[in-house]
Amino acid sequence: MENKYSQLKEYMDQADKTVAVTGAGISYLYGMRRLKQSVGRLNAGRIFSASYIRKNPEEFYKIMKDAFLDATFIKGPGPVHKQLAMLEKQGKIYGIVTQNLDCLHTIAGSENVVEFQGSFRDNICIECGNRYYDYRIWNQGHMPRCEKCGAPLMPTSFYMNAEIRGKVAGESMKRAVDMISEADLVIVIGTTGFRSDEYLSRMKADTKLVQINPSVTEFDRIADLNIRADAAEVFDAVLNK
Repeated sequence: MENKYSQLKEYMDQADKTVAVTGAGISYLYGMRRLKQSVGRLNAGRIFSASYIRKNPEEFYKIMKDAFLDATFIKGPGPVHKQLAMLEKQGKIYGIVTQNLDCLHTIAGSENVVEFQGSFRDNICIECGNRYYDYRIWNQGHMPRCEKCGAPLMPTSFYMNAEIRGKVAGESMKRAVDMISEADLVIVIGTTGFRSDEYLSRMKADTKLVQINPSVTEFDRIADLNIRADAAEVFDAVLNK
């Protein structure tokens, strides 16, 4: 395993632009729950409807708190989030592309983060459409509300208006693809490859792909280097080399 850590460090030292791609694995390890665990028997389509949120704003907040917000604001970023932020500050990582909604990369200190599924830092009023770009509005102990009309807010990525939701998602994925298309090294961490077909096809032919994941994923067959270990252990070794 030590040889693989050395190989990863060599790749990172040689690359002009390294991009990390992170998935749910690095959040579930540190307390994040799957939405369906919090929703239980309730239908997600029903929960993310304007009518449900109007009638049950605090219940919606409780579901978000149980699924995401406690892990975000109480438990906070895990070791991998902090290590990636440190590597960015050292110039070893250019940016992060994540499928996670939790904002933990930002809270940990990473600055160049693309959340291609959206996150709790991009929010919209369910009535007037006013936008709020601040994850901290979810850390008030109650449902955030619009300063303009008083209606509840929700993450734009969950918004019921398909046109707006689709536009936001398209813009986010474009930013992710643009970042990855410029990379010399892509490190995928804790993801099985959700929507990877949308960005893998844009990688340069000579870009190195490294996977860090204890489990088997679709990246196994294409990775230049597979590291079957916990990412925190891997980056701890890299930072100490």
